[in-house]
Amino acid sequence: MENVFLKEKKILLVDDEPELLRLVAQILRDGGFRAVATAASVQEGEAAARREKPDLAILDVTLPDGNGFGLLERLRTFRDLPAIFLTARDEPADRLAGLTLGADDYIVKPFLPQELLLRVNAVLRRSYKAEAPMLILAACTVDLSRAEVKKGGSVLPLTAKEHSILETLARNDGRIVTLDALCEAVWGENPFGYENSLNAHIRRIREKIEADPSRPVSLITVKGLGYKLNCERGG
Repeated sequence: MENVFLKEKKILLVDDEPELLRLVAQILRDGGFRAVATAASVQEGEAAARREKPDLAILDVTLPDGNGFGLLERLRTFRDLPAIFLTARDEPADRLAGLTLGADDYIVKPFLPQELLLRVNAVLRRSYKAEAPMLILAACTVDLSRAEVKKGGSVLPLTAKEHSILETLARNDGRIVTLDALCEAVWGENPFGYENSLNAHIRRIREKIEADPSRPVSLITVKGLGYKLNCERGG
C-alpha cells in the first residue's frame, strides 16, 4: 500500500554527476515520487529550493562551488526540511559534520535502489507524521494504527516486529522487498543474522492474516529474493 501522503512530498536532489543525478531521480520516480527537482551545484540547489519549496533534500557532499554541508546550512536559513547526504565519501569526519548539521541520514555510494527508497521513506515518515493506513487483504483487514488484524470476527494483536514488517511491506505494495532491506528496516543498520528470525515472524504473520497460511495469497515469498505484500486496497 503506497503512502499517498508521503509520495506527494517534493524532493530536491543535488549532485554534480549527471548520470548519477539522472539515475537517482529515476529511482525516486519509479518509487512513486513524482515531484523530484534536480540541481548540480550549491547555487542551483539554493535556487531550486527557493523555487520548488521541497520537503526533503538529498545532497552530495562534494559540489563544484562548495559542498553539501554549506548548502544545507543555507537552505535551513529559509526552509526547515529534513536532509540526506548521498556521497562517495565515507569518512567519519564527514558523517559527524553532516549529523552535527542535523542531517537525517547519510548514504554512501554505491547503494541499492531499494536501500535508497527505504531510507527516504523512513526520513519522511519521521518528519511528516500521517495517519497509519488500514490494509485490506484477501482474508482480513489490518489496522496499523492499532496494530490489530481483524479476521472472521476475531481481533488479533500484532507484535512490534510483526507491525514493523507489515508496515515496511505495505509501503512497497506489490513490489519485492529483499531480505536484507526488510531486515535492515526492522532491526536497524546491522541486520546480519536476522534472516531466521524474520522467517519465524513471517510464519506468525501469515497465521494471522491468511485464510490458509500454508498457501498464502497476501504475503508472498519470492524465492531467493524476499517478500511482497499484495493489498486489495488501503486508506
